[in-house]
Amino acid sequence: MTEDLVRDSWDRIDQWLRENAPRTFATLGPPAAPEEIAAAEQELGVTFPPDLVASLLRHNGAPDGPEAFRFSTDDRLLPVSEIVSDTRWMRDIAEDLDEEEAEYYWIDAYLKFGSYGATSDGLTIDCRRGQHSYGAIGRFFDETGTDFGQADSLGAYLAELADQLERGRESGAVTFNGRLFWEWAASLGPDWGSADAPLPRPDEQLPELDLSCTPADVLHVGALDGLEELGALLAVLPREHVTGAARKQLRRVAVETGLNKYPEVRSALDALDRGEAPPRPDQAGPLALRLRWVIAQANTRRDAPRRWAAEKMVHGIWGSPYRSVCESASVRGHFTVDWRTDLHADLGDPALPPIPDDRFWGTLRNPAVDSSWHAAEYAQDQD
Repeated sequence: MTEDLVRDSWDRIDQWLRENAPRTFATLGPPAAPEEIAAAEQELGVTFPPDLVASLLRHNGAPDGPEAFRFSTDDRLLPVSEIVSDTRWMRDIAEDLDEEEAEYYWIDAYLKFGSYGATSDGLTIDCRRGQHSYGAIGRFFDETGTDFGQADSLGAYLAELADQLERGRESGAVTFNGRLFWEWAASLGPDWGSADAPLPRPDEQLPELDLSCTPADVLHVGALDGLEELGALLAVLPREHVTGAARKQLRRVAVETGLNKYPEVRSALDALDRGEAPPRPDQAGPLALRLRWVIAQANTRRDAPRRWAAEKMVHGIWGSPYRSVCESASVRGHFTVDWRTDLHADLGDPALPPIPDDRFWGTLRNPAVDSSWHAAEYAQDQD
């Protein structure tokens, strides 16, 4: 019976989370009450597939929030109450569709049991009894409708999820600070360019660099907020501490993308390590010419990561260390799943604060970070 597969799969999922991501495991709800499930079936006018009932009798969803348990599709597991409300919402959206359109978009016998959150996208289950697709798992996309190609049953879907967790990083299951993240890093393409390649002529037609950055630039709080607890840590560490981490992160980017082989880049990074600020560049300086040449070559080769690395190198060498750390993390996130662990190590592995909320940003007093909007909202709330 597939209900047994549901229970066995949740046993495996729970065990893996306890051992590897205890904070994520703690967000999984207790069992739903059978009476609540029955009331939801009556309200929606459908019979929940046995697999869904078995799953709800193990975990009644996970409350919304950044730490919540999510499937590999980044959909949050919904409790019974939200299965009802989200399904009713989908029915309202589909109300004006004709029968043919609804068949591919949404019909009343579909339930949503996983929600992406930012949009109406989410995981669905087919509740059309008597159909061969009864209990099948699909995913709803706002622009294209519902596709039931995910799995034949929730038991099979959960079994594959358990397999993904047990395979770990190769299947996208990454942990940091007791939390589960689903991440897939693309491989960098083959390295190109020669360390002794001559610099282009100053008058050669090359992309220009944005050289407007300065160390005193103020970073908008949104860039740090996206880094969650690491962003909160960066916001409260002394500037010199962040500056040291920015240098280490920039070196990682240069080494991993091959930019470190160019003497102009390596010389600038070595100077930063010695505490020497490289002179302000112009578009015709050796380092600027090298970076412009790399960007042009990367554009020709459609090598976005190395183009991004060259562009962000400018901000890392001459700009705000706070912005540099955020941009290095953004670049590295495209080709390594370890960017969080590496950044934490470069910061010295200090204790991490909680994931920041509006109050954290509203009370932050760091002149390098623009949190003025949050501060104003917080002050208004205190009146």
